[in-house]
Amino acid sequence: MGENKARKSKRKRLGTIRRIPDDLWVEIQPLLPREKTLGSNGRPVVPFRKVLDGILYVLRTGCQWKALPSEYGSGSTCHRRFQQWVRAGVFRRLWVKLLERYDDLRGIRWEWQSLDSLAVKAPLGGKPRVLIRRIGPSLARRGISSQTREAPRFPL
Repeated sequence: MGENKARKSKRKRLGTIRRIPDDLWVEIQPLLPREKTLGSNGRPVVPFRKVLDGILYVLRTGCQWKALPSEYGSGSTCHRRFQQWVRAGVFRRLWVKLLERYDDLRGIRWEWQSLDSLAVKAPLGGKPRVLIRRIGPSLARRGISSQTREAPRFPL
């Protein structure tokens, strides 16, 4: 146990990435689709690096796309590009590339993994596992209490 503490204290803590570093951008740029050329028709060109910085900001902070700071470009542009890249499988390729990079940098213990989950009730209830016998309409609406002799008795 003391060995793990010593190993952790030797590791350099990595800060939060606000902008994609140049060396990382060189590695991930080929995974992105081709950028629109400057001066082409249509909407103004927003560099992919700026868009990806904006997408990562939204994913990291949880803010709404419309609340994205203007330094990352338009929130709707970043959201549209995010949707396009998800459909095109860009983020899957980025994930694989970044896992490989992290494994080279820090090392991933592939033999040990953990899964965290939460069990919740299905929103529509799903199919009941046990058949529940209906006992009839509520007797309270008719002014009959279970202690009156006239109340029908239901077998358990």
